[in-house]
Amino acid sequence: MTARPPLALTMGEPAGIGGDIALAAWVRRAEGLPAFFLLDDPDRLRGLAARLGLDVPIQVVATPAGAAAVFAHSLPVLPVQLAKAVEPGQPDAANVGAVRDAIERAVALVRAGGAAAVVTNPIHKAVMHQGGFDFPGHTEFLAHLVGDSGLREVMMLACPGLRVVPVTIHVALAEAVASLRTEDIVQVGRVTARALEVDFAIPRPRLAVAALNPHAGEGGAMGREDMDIVAPAVEQLRRAGIDAVGPLPADTLFHARARQGYDAVLCMYHDQALIPLKTIDFDRGVNITLGLPFVRTSPDHGTAFDLAGTGRASCDSLIAALTTAAEIADHRAGRT
Repeated sequence: MTARPPLALTMGEPAGIGGDIALAAWVRRAEGLPAFFLLDDPDRLRGLAARLGLDVPIQVVATPAGAAAVFAHSLPVLPVQLAKAVEPGQPDAANVGAVRDAIERAVALVRAGGAAAVVTNPIHKAVMHQGGFDFPGHTEFLAHLVGDSGLREVMMLACPGLRVVPVTIHVALAEAVASLRTEDIVQVGRVTARALEVDFAIPRPRLAVAALNPHAGEGGAMGREDMDIVAPAVEQLRRAGIDAVGPLPADTLFHARARQGYDAVLCMYHDQALIPLKTIDFDRGVNITLGLPFVRTSPDHGTAFDLAGTGRASCDSLIAALTTAAEIADHRAGRT
């Protein structure tokens, strides 16, 4: 059995908590954390470690192989030079190029086989856009780097006991309702079912499909979308051999007993998916991009400028993202 290469962890927004939680996660490496290297500015990390009072030796490395060799005693860093010095909580669009470079290099390394997966620290979309970043977020940028892979990129959020997949994502609620289409639900369902088989080793995954309207529309009394858009998608998924049920009223879909009946929920809009997940386990949520030709995960939280540099940011979601990335990489490589 071949050893797993280390994971590539990007810096994220350098004025946010990405550096804080990366340093804190390495401190907890003895808890079975998979080996990773950080694409970041070594001087920034040394200063941040001193500020936080963390004993984290920073080791500059040139390759992922070098990272694996030092991870036990030092945090390996592939250098990415920042344009400006960073003050925690004070983002500067001048550093957007470095943030983008870290993502591009991480993707290149994982596609070349040097890294097992890409784990991305949070970026701040408004700051990225100020710096000329023309993509809505990480997922769209990763899809751009891949090019036309013939796959659809899908966002899954996961925590112990729940996996959710929104069909529409970062759009206004009115736009989510207006843009919801049967074919999109089917595509997302197919990608999700395949990922559950390959990435999570679930031989016959069960999909629950949430209704858009209260009470699944009550036969059209509260909107026909569930009858005209969602139900036909469920039928198409079932005809394709996927164990899918719905549309199911969302208000009874996420309690403990209901969660025993499925492996993932297709949700019709962003908050329908993220509110239950973050309520159930806010600190250990993981963002997983399905449909990419490589493994990508991320902590399910933002840059938290108010916590940056304070030592109060929890690294639990990053640890979950690193652990999940390693597990998926092992499933894909047949290591389990």
